[in-house]
Amino acid sequence: MLQVHEYAFAVGEKACKLHDLMRDIAIHNLQKEKLTIFRPLTLYKSLVDQGKLQHDPHQERVAIELQNLLGRLEQYEKDMEQYHVKLMVWEKGRDDGQRELLMDEAERRQQGDVWTAVNKERSKFIERWIIRKRNEIVEPGVGKWVSYLNRERKLDSLVGRRPVAPSAPKGLYLYGNVGSGKTMLMDMFYAATEGIVRHRRRFHFHEAMLEINENMHKIWKNQVEEKTPNSSISGWIMNLPFDNKVKEWLAGEERYKKDVQMKNILPAVADKFLVDRKAGQKGASILCFDEIQTVDVFAIVALSGIVSRLLSTGTVLVATSNRAPEDLNQDGMQRGIFLKFIAKLEEHCQIVLVGGDIDYRRLIGNRETDQHYYLWPLEGRVLKEFEKMWSEVINQSGGKIISSTIPVMFGRMLEVPESCNGIARFTFEYLCGRPVGAADYIAVARNYHTIFISDIPVMSMRIRDKARRFITLVDELYNHHCCLYCTAAASIDDLFQGTEEGTLFDLESFQFEGETEGGGLRRDVLARSSVDSDTEASSIISMLSSHEEMFAFRRAVSRLIEMQTPLYVNGVSSLHPYFQRQTQVAC
Repeated sequence: MLQVHEYAFAVGEKACKLHDLMRDIAIHNLQKEKLTIFRPLTLYKSLVDQGKLQHDPHQERVAIELQNLLGRLEQYEKDMEQYHVKLMVWEKGRDDGQRELLMDEAERRQQGDVWTAVNKERSKFIERWIIRKRNEIVEPGVGKWVSYLNRERKLDSLVGRRPVAPSAPKGLYLYGNVGSGKTMLMDMFYAATEGIVRHRRRFHFHEAMLEINENMHKIWKNQVEEKTPNSSISGWIMNLPFDNKVKEWLAGEERYKKDVQMKNILPAVADKFLVDRKAGQKGASILCFDEIQTVDVFAIVALSGIVSRLLSTGTVLVATSNRAPEDLNQDGMQRGIFLKFIAKLEEHCQIVLVGGDIDYRRLIGNRETDQHYYLWPLEGRVLKEFEKMWSEVINQSGGKIISSTIPVMFGRMLEVPESCNGIARFTFEYLCGRPVGAADYIAVARNYHTIFISDIPVMSMRIRDKARRFITLVDELYNHHCCLYCTAAASIDDLFQGTEEGTLFDLESFQFEGETEGGGLRRDVLARSSVDSDTEASSIISMLSSHEEMFAFRRAVSRLIEMQTPLYVNGVSSLHPYFQRQTQVAC
């Protein structure tokens, strides 16, 4: 039996699901022949030979580069395993040494040694006067800062400096037109790293931004809780044989150390964002990032801080985008931060154009038109067919239609009016006519493998907010490999009509549609990252250029076409997270 539990769950949240299924079938066939199955170039050539992919010299060149990177990763994983063993020993020694230094200082304070010499020569009145004057002169925090630095220097001499990580192989930044195969190639590489690299994550832009925002919220919340009176003294300090004054001093030093370490929150978020090293599982880290965008100040600040941190600590990045790195920020927002981010990308990644103007999703979609799940126009015959499909799918599931509630990020819940055994039904207005965003759509896509959406209108400037949300919805249903049944007022190619009523702005990356999802957090990260103070929260988002709109609309159309193909639909039962969870429970 083909073992695809971990990788299939990951690719169930990818962007190019048609090619994922092709890869899955090819892997199974190649396993039977006992060939090298996961190498990107080998797999790509096999799919071409089977007629499931059309040969493209640009794609083949990228497959070669990815295969070369995979070969370098095998040795890098071994080097990183050794490095993390050294790092674990160093961190343990550092923590123990720091606590010992604090304990020595606390004992001297407890015994009164600090003031012994002063008390011999000065009266209590003079002593109080000196202390009061010192507090007036010394800037708050300077004393703690000096103490902190002195302890760090002592630790450097006692424990040594932090071990140096081995040099990481360069990753790849793939960019090109819609449907050129960027995501397919990246996903081939991601699947190939299974068993070679221990720590792997694959993110789409929407999901990454939401997770970054959620982690920031958790870290800030913990910081606030740690500063409350009830949590002012840590448990280990409470049990020490010192008086309350010394314990309070110890607690203050501990809090100050954490404040220094958390002064820039983005590195802390980055450490939680990618790697969760459990049970001594040390090794290299791979981050595959689909559709990198810098459409607003938050994205620039967050991605710059987090990606730079990951690259600096040895993570290998393989990313896709519609644009070359230098063209990501055409509006010139936070230029200084952006340029540092681009410099870091170019230092750690090979920049590769996946050339060609062919949209392979559309090519395959046009070739396979024998099944239809996108019904139009909105007339009696179509509506009857849609109801018939709904009844057939529900009957096949063997369940009962109920209303339910599913959890969304940030502690919110979303009501689902009609659902049954992984199948859900909505109207367009319910999903796109209300202030919801990518977090809601991710929740829907993760919980339901088959989605019915009725009454999709032709989109224009008049309903641009709904169009934004619909594009985001399509992205997430596609990323999670959902089966989509829908009724619409026009064909897929005619669905986005903006010329008569004005240009449709593409704010598909507007993943935070409501204040509930983090308006405050955006303001906080901007404040902490030296963003211009006159930037209002309501005007943070940049309106994208006509080129960006074209990318988003073309991608949505391309994905809707692919989602009608038999190969895509047949892959739902293998690749959707709903079925992966069932498989994991059964095992």
